[in-house]
Amino acid sequence: MISYIKWGTEEIPLAGKKILGDERRQWILDKLITKQAPVTGGDLAKQTNVSRQVIVSDITLLKAKGEPIIATSQGYLYMPASNQETLIERTVACQHTPERSEEELFLLVDHGVTVKDVKIEHGVYGDLTASIMVSNRKEVEQFMNKIQDTGASFLSELTDGVHLHTLMAPNEETLKKAENALQEAGFLIQS
Repeated sequence: MISYIKWGTEEIPLAGKKILGDERRQWILDKLITKQAPVTGGDLAKQTNVSRQVIVSDITLLKAKGEPIIATSQGYLYMPASNQETLIERTVACQHTPERSEEELFLLVDHGVTVKDVKIEHGVYGDLTASIMVSNRKEVEQFMNKIQDTGASFLSELTDGVHLHTLMAPNEETLKKAENALQEAGFLIQS
């Protein structure tokens, strides 16, 4: 049995106590289910007294068991199907330079759209998809800061800026307005 301390409204494992295996994964799952905001792997590692790599492995095992956990640039989210059913999805094809990535994401979230992911077609690996999950300017800024801080490249740099985004919105009208804005800004690839 794990000993916890109360920290605000949260229960955190007793300092110095490492939570092992299944018990840790259950604790992580409970934490993600009760949080409505992303939780970073670093925070989970600190709270369970294990390395971030152990948390990555735990998340992988939980996903393999069918838990609807997604990794975003802000952290891990528990996304049960019931939360996703109320949103309409559309995939759009875009092209732009890396310097316009923030502009594109701001344009989309300013129109009330969540950018779920980015996809490219790679010559060797086939379709590559990366989760983005940004819904507002703060999340876009966090995503862009993470790209800059880590020195990571955008997936679209592998395809001369050509990429797909899965967009999510509460209704068709919101998606259409966002798509029109992409068109006007020169981001949308014409069919």
